[in-house]
Amino acid sequence: MTSTPESGPSRRLFLAGAAAFPLVAIRTRPARAAEFTYKLATGQSLTQPINARLDQACQRIREASGGRMELKFFPASQLGSDTDLITQVRSGGIEFLNIAGSVISTVASGAAITNVGFAFSDYDHVWRGVDGPIGEYVRTQIEKAGLIVAAKAADNGFRQITSNAKPIRTPDDLKGYRIRVPVAPIFTSLFSSLGASPTSINFNELYTALQTRLVDGEENGLVTIEAGKLYEVQKYLTETNHIWDPFWIVANRRAFGRLPGPLQEIVRRELDRAAMEEREDVVRLTGTLKGQLTARGLTFETADKAAFRKGLTQAGFYRDWREKFGPEAWKALEAVTGDLA
Repeated sequence: MTSTPESGPSRRLFLAGAAAFPLVAIRTRPARAAEFTYKLATGQSLTQPINARLDQACQRIREASGGRMELKFFPASQLGSDTDLITQVRSGGIEFLNIAGSVISTVASGAAITNVGFAFSDYDHVWRGVDGPIGEYVRTQIEKAGLIVAAKAADNGFRQITSNAKPIRTPDDLKGYRIRVPVAPIFTSLFSSLGASPTSINFNELYTALQTRLVDGEENGLVTIEAGKLYEVQKYLTETNHIWDPFWIVANRRAFGRLPGPLQEIVRRELDRAAMEEREDVVRLTGTLKGQLTARGLTFETADKAAFRKGLTQAGFYRDWREKFGPEAWKALEAVTGDLA
């Protein structure tokens, strides 16, 4: 699916009822060129809530800095695929990037700890972990990869399995199934352990891959499925909640370091605020999406989650990833989730 080149999503989207907060500018300056002009990119579809919130953040940063800093916003893969964007933010081609934890794990492997299959049972588990020991661990791993990362993660949602030819209810339904997964080893491992044939494809190529039957199905959160219009090329959606994935806002270390301290503080504050507001947007939006997606032709199915977790245990998925992550990461995870078999 090709993204439409637009300057940014409609600011009206997802912002109804958003509270207005006063902005404190460092100083008031006459209109002039910004001292710092940076790029912020995303790979997410235009209608995803994260884009509306980041668009707002860019405007607030300019206002709060008195025009000293301009953060130009490029959503919906305008500057490249997810993997392209990671390369660009590491090299300094772009200065800021919103990226899924599953994708940033390709350069900071520890970030995949939030993607352990069937680990989180609900959002209480998620936010206790990501705003606590798990988030602290992941941010450390991302910074070891040479990037700066915002303190707050946004919500990329619990992921569900969609399919075209048949519903997926148990692990047996995945045997030999060609499923698209992000470019992330833990996703490939999870579905391989369940007997499927996972294929890593960037999101901006997913719609076409489903349309041409390159793959039989995919897995994503409801917000992403709706935003990407995947209901047009899929028939069934199984509510597995098999993985929760965050969005992390990362920055090129050298570019961020060039900003004076007061500007760094403004950027961190506004990006964190954007993430927190996006979490609320996703909760509200998810509450309505099941009905909308049903009306658009998707049939919702119930998963036997116990059978999926048992299958992962028997295949050695948890044992193998505990060894790969190491005791520090696994301890942070199980401090929130409890013991994982």
